[in-house]
Amino acid sequence: KSFLNHTAYLSCYFPNSQKTGIEDLRVFWQKGTEEVVHEVYYGQEKLDNLSPKYINRTKMDMDKWTLQLLNAGIVDEGQYTCIIQQRHKGSPKVIHTSECLLHIIANYSQPEIAWLHTGELKPNEYLNLSCSSSGGYPEPKRMTWLISHGNTTRRLTHHMDVSQDAVTKLYNVTSKLNIPVPRNTLTNISCLLHLGEQLGSLVSVPLGI
Repeated sequence: KSFLNHTAYLSCYFPNSQKTGIEDLRVFWQKGTEEVVHEVYYGQEKLDNLSPKYINRTKMDMDKWTLQLLNAGIVDEGQYTCIIQQRHKGSPKVIHTSECLLHIIANYSQPEIAWLHTGELKPNEYLNLSCSSSGGYPEPKRMTWLISHGNTTRRLTHHMDVSQDAVTKLYNVTSKLNIPVPRNTLTNISCLLHLGEQLGSLVSVPLGI
C-alpha cells in the first residue's frame, strides 16, 4: 500500500544467495504484461524500453532489491513483476521472479453533518440531515449513523451516494438521514464512514439536538 502522491516501495524479495554481482544480472520490472517500468542492464540503468509514463519516476535500490516509484498515482495501481536474469552462455537465464500488488490510498476528509431544512424543529416533524466526506480512495464500504440518547445508541445504515471525479479518480460520498424529531431528551447524532478492514473508520463531530 502507498499513499497518493507519495513514493511506493516494491520489493523483488531476491535473496541473492549466490552473491552474484550486479554486473552479471539483468533486473527489470514490468506492470501487467506490456509496460516496462525499470531496467538495470548488467549494472547500468537502461531507459530504451521503458514505458514513457515511468521515465524519471523510478529508482532501484540494488542493496535491498527494491524499486521506488515516485509520486504514485491511482493509475499506478496494479500488479508488478520483478524479473532477474543472470548472464549465461548464449542467452541470459531467469533466476528469480516475484510479484507485487500495489494499492493506493488517499485520505478522506472528516465526515461532516449538514442540516437539510430551515426553521425551527417541532415535535411530530422529521429531521433531515446529510453526512458527507470527500477526496478519498479506494471506495469506502458504507456509512453508518449513530443516534445516542441516555445509555442507548441506535445504528442506522442508509444508502450511500458515491461519485468519482473523472480526472483525479477520488471519491466523494454522502448519506442522508430522515428520522422523527427526538422529544424530551438530549440526542447526539454522529456518522461513521467505514473505509475497510485494514483502513478503519472516520467519525464526524457529533450533533446535539
